[in-house]
Amino acid sequence: MSSVIAYAAPAEAAPLEKTVIERRALGPHDVLIDIAFAGICHSDIHTVRGDWGPQQYPLAPGHEITGTVAAVGSEVTRHGVGDRVGVGCLVNSCRECAPCLRGEEQYCARGAVGTYGAVDRDGSITQGGYSEQVVVTEDFVLRIPDALPLDAAAPLLCAGITTYSPLRHWNVGPGTRVAVVGLGGLGHMGVQIAHALGAEVTVLSQTLSKKDEGLRLGADRYLATGDRETFRELRGSFDVILNTVSAPIDLRAYLGLLDVNGTLVCVGAPPEPLALNTGSLIAGRRSIAGSNIGGIAETQEMLDFCAEHGITAQIEVIPASAINEAYERVLASDVRFRFVIDAATFAD
Repeated sequence: MSSVIAYAAPAEAAPLEKTVIERRALGPHDVLIDIAFAGICHSDIHTVRGDWGPQQYPLAPGHEITGTVAAVGSEVTRHGVGDRVGVGCLVNSCRECAPCLRGEEQYCARGAVGTYGAVDRDGSITQGGYSEQVVVTEDFVLRIPDALPLDAAAPLLCAGITTYSPLRHWNVGPGTRVAVVGLGGLGHMGVQIAHALGAEVTVLSQTLSKKDEGLRLGADRYLATGDRETFRELRGSFDVILNTVSAPIDLRAYLGLLDVNGTLVCVGAPPEPLALNTGSLIAGRRSIAGSNIGGIAETQEMLDFCAEHGITAQIEVIPASAINEAYERVLASDVRFRFVIDAATFAD
C-alpha cells in the first residue's frame, strides 16, 4: 500500500477537500500511473453528492485520467515505464461473460468496476483520478497517442467515448444526417466526431449563444430549440439524433425530427423519467435508444481516431484548489466546455 494526496468528498453534499488516500501495492499485472491531468465530469458531481445513491466516504472522484507510467508489475506486457497512458470510466470487469468477451466491458453481466465509488474484485472501494497516482490492472490502461496533448485528451476518456460509441454503433458516416442536442461537455465532442466521420451535422440548442463555437467545431447548421419553428422546419430531417443533455426533453417533438427508421440515442441521464407516446415511434418506424461509454478496445480506437483527425476536448485547466468552484460553474453551465485539473497542484 502507498499513500497519495487526493481531493475527496468527506461526506454527502460536502465540499471536496485535500486528503490522503491509499493505493494498493503493485501486483504482477498492475500499472502505476503518475497522474498529470484529471477531467471533471458532471457525473463526478452527481456521484459525490449522492444524487445517484448512497456512497462510501471519503470518495475521490475522477474518471478522465491521463499521465505517464511510473512502474509496472512483473508480468505486464502492454505498457512500459514512461509511456503516455490514460484511464477512463472502468478499471475492471469479470472478463468472462458474453459482453466482456466481445469487448463491451461496460456492459459486464457481473457488473463493471467503475474508476471510483465501486467495489473492486478484491472488495476495496475504488478511488478516482483527483489524486497524484493510481494503480490499475494493465488491461484497463489505454495508450494516449503522441498527437494528443495530455490535458486536452483527458475528457476523451469519458466525453469522447460516450459520443463516439453510439455514432459508430449506428453507422454514422458520409450521407448520414445527424443532430446533436446540446453543445456542452458531451455535445461539443459529438459534433467534432460526427463531422470527422463525414456526417452532415446539425446542433440543436436552447439558444444561439454558442452558434459560432458549434460551427467552428464542425456543425453545418445550428438552430435554437427555444424557437418552435425549428421543429416544424426540421421535421423528418435526421437519421440519428444524439441527445447529450441531462435535462428533460419533449420526446414527441424530437422523435418527430427523425426520418423513417431514424434513431434517437440518449447519452445524457436526466434525473426523472421521460414521458413517451409510442405513436411517435410507430408513425415512422422510429427508435429510441441509449448508450453507455464504450469498451476498452473501442476507447482505444476512439483515441486513435481523435489523434488522426486532430480532435480534442475544449478545456479550461484549473488548479486542484479550484475544484469546488469548478463544480459550481459546471452546475451553472459556465464552462467552455470541460474543466481539467492539473495534478501537479494536488500537493500545493
